[in-house]
Amino acid sequence: MADNVVQLHKELPDTLSETVIDVVASAEPRPVDPPEQTPPDGTWLAEKQAYLADAPPVVPPALRRWDLFKDHVRWAASYYGHVTGFHSLRAPVYLGRLLLRSPRGTGRLLIRWGKWVADTEARPVEAKAAASADIEAWLALSREHSRRVRPRRIASVVVATTTGITTLVSSFLVPGWTLASAIGALALAGVAGRKNDKPLITRYVATNVLRRLDSTEVFDALAAIGIEGKKGRRGVEFAAEVMRDGPGWRAEVDLPPGIEATAVLEKRAALAAAMRRPISTVWPEADRTAHPGRLVLWVASRDPAKAGRKIWPLMKDGQADVYQPLPYGFDPRGNLIEITLMYSNLLVGGIPGSGKTSCALAIVLGVALDPTAELWIYELKGSGDLDSVKPICHRYVSGDEDEDLEAALAGMRSGIAEYQRRAAFIRSLPASEVPEGRKVTRALAEKYPEQNLGPRVIVIDEVQELFTHDDYKEEAAALATRLIKKARAYGIILILLTQNPDAPSLPSSVSSSVGTRLCLAVMDWRANNNVLGTGAYDRGLRATDISIDEQGTGILARGREGITVRAAFIKQTEAEDIAKRALALRTAAGTLTGQSVGAVVEELDDETVVDHLRAIWPDGTESVHSHRLVEALARYRADLYGPWTEMEAAAASTALSAALKPFKVSTRQITIRECCGGAKGLRWVDIAPAEDGE
Repeated sequence: MADNVVQLHKELPDTLSETVIDVVASAEPRPVDPPEQTPPDGTWLAEKQAYLADAPPVVPPALRRWDLFKDHVRWAASYYGHVTGFHSLRAPVYLGRLLLRSPRGTGRLLIRWGKWVADTEARPVEAKAAASADIEAWLALSREHSRRVRPRRIASVVVATTTGITTLVSSFLVPGWTLASAIGALALAGVAGRKNDKPLITRYVATNVLRRLDSTEVFDALAAIGIEGKKGRRGVEFAAEVMRDGPGWRAEVDLPPGIEATAVLEKRAALAAAMRRPISTVWPEADRTAHPGRLVLWVASRDPAKAGRKIWPLMKDGQADVYQPLPYGFDPRGNLIEITLMYSNLLVGGIPGSGKTSCALAIVLGVALDPTAELWIYELKGSGDLDSVKPICHRYVSGDEDEDLEAALAGMRSGIAEYQRRAAFIRSLPASEVPEGRKVTRALAEKYPEQNLGPRVIVIDEVQELFTHDDYKEEAAALATRLIKKARAYGIILILLTQNPDAPSLPSSVSSSVGTRLCLAVMDWRANNNVLGTGAYDRGLRATDISIDEQGTGILARGREGITVRAAFIKQTEAEDIAKRALALRTAAGTLTGQSVGAVVEELDDETVVDHLRAIWPDGTESVHSHRLVEALARYRADLYGPWTEMEAAAASTALSAALKPFKVSTRQITIRECCGGAKGLRWVDIAPAEDGE
C-alpha cells in the first residue's frame, strides 16, 4: 500500500510547486503607484499640457461663485448709479454751458455750411490750373464746380425757407414744443462751440487717483531712462501681461540681456519722472526667484501718501506675543507687515520729522499688549511721546539731562546682568529641555515662572544723546554692542531710535551688529548705509528717495533684503486707550512690576573691573601699560575710575592691581618700545574670556 502511494505521488505532478516556480519566473516588479507618463519635452503635446497647467478658467471666477458675482454686481450698480446721479444733478449746468456756447457754435456751423455751398475745397485746384495756363483743365474744373455748387445752393434755399416757415407756424400753434426744439437746436449748436481747454462735462478730479498702467507706458519709461536693448539684440519683454494687483497694477518685465533689475532700482526717481507719476506710487523690485534680470514694477492706483490710513490690527482688541511677529505697518500694496523682535534687535533711524514717533508707538504698543513682556523705556528727548505706556513700564525715564542718560546706561548694565543670570540658568538645563538650542523660549518661561524669563525690551529713543556725550559715549557703545551680540538669545531685546544716523552718532560696532533695521527718510547715502548696512544703497535699498512728507515710511531690512513699509499711524489718544487695555491685561495676569506698581527699580550692575577692561581694550593689542588702562577706564566709567586719574601714575597702577587681585589677575612688568618703554601693565591673555553662555 505504501509503495502504491509513493508510485502515485511520483506520477501526479506537483501543481503547487510548478505554480510557484512559474509565477516567480514570469513575474516582473510592478510599482504600487505607477509613474505618470509624460510626453517628451518640446513636443506639441508637452506644450499643450504646459498651457493647460496654467490656463485661465473657462468661466470667470465671478460667474462661478455666487458671493463674487454679487460683489461684482453690487460694485457695478453702485458705480454706474453714482455716475448717473452725479451727471443728472449737473444736467442744468451742462445745458447752460451749451446755450452759452451756441452763438460760437452757430457761427462755426454757418461758416462750414457756406464753405460747403461754395465748394471752397476745389478753389486751390482751380487756382493751380489757372496759374499753369492749362485752359482745358481749368474749363473742366469750372464746369465741375458749377455742377456741384448749383444743387447745393438750391438745397440751401429750400431748407432755409422750409425751416423758417415751419418755425413761424409752430410758434403760434405749439409754442411750447417750438421753444423746446429751439433750445435743443441751440444746445446742438453749442456742441460745435466747445473749447478744448474747457470740457463740457464736469470731471471728477482726484490727484491721488492715477491712470491705468499699460505696456506702452512701461516700454517708453524704461527707454527714457536708458533701459533698452542694444542694436541687433532683444529688448524689453513682458513675462506676463499687466494685471491688477491690490490697489494698483503689476508688470513683470524681462530686461534686455546683461541688464540687472538693480539698474532700474537705482533710477526709481527717473523712472517715476518718465512715467509722469508721483515717486511714492512707483515701486520697482527685483524678482530673484526668476533671474536677476526680472523686474517687477508695481504702480499704485492711488498715491499711498494721500490715501486714507489703515487701522492697526490691535487698535480695538486682541493681545500680542513678542515671541511671534508683531503687527507693525503696511506696504505700498496695503498688505500688513509684521516685525520680529525676538532673538533680534532693532535700529530705527531717520531725520527729524520723518515719523520716528509713529514707528516707536507701533512697536512699543505691540510689546505692551504682551502681558509677559517687561518694558524698559528711556525717552531721551523729554517730549513725552511715549508717556501713554508709562503706567505699564517696569522702568520709564523721560528727559535729556545727565541723570536721564545715566539712567539709560544703568538700564543697559542691568540688561547685561540679567542676560548673564539667564545664561547661567540655561546652561544648567539638560539638552532635552532646550532642543532648539540654549535660548529662552515661551515653553521655558512658562515651565520656570520663578526664573522670570519673559522678554525684556529695552527702548532707548534719541540714543544719539548717549553716543555723542563726551563722558558716556564709550561705555554706551560698549554696552549696546554687548547687549546686541550676546543678550538676544536670552530674551533681552534692545531697540535703538535716532534722528541723527551719521557716523559719530551711530558707532559702527552698534550699527553693524543689529539684526533688524528700519531706515526712514535720510539725506544721503552715508546715513542710509549707517542704518541699513554697508552696500544697502548700491543694492537699491534707498531711503533717500523717501520724502519727509511720507511720515512713518521707511525701508525695513533684515539681512540683505528689505521692503518699503509705512508704520500704522496711531494717535496719542488712541495710544492711551491701547495702553489702558494693556494695563488691564497685565493686571489680570499679575505681571505688573517695577515702577508700574510703585516699586523702586534696582538696576543691577554685575560687571566687574575685568569686564570693563575687556570693553576698553584696544583691538589687536597684546599688551597695555597700567596707566594707559586707567585713563581708558576713567573715560569709560568716570563714576568708578575718575578718582584714579587724580593719583600719581604709580598709585593709579597700584589701585588697578589691587582691584584685579580678587579676580586672580596680576599686573606685571611689560616693555612696549613703541609706547614708553617698561612699566607695569597687563596682557590680553591675562584676562579670562567672559562666560556668556554662547
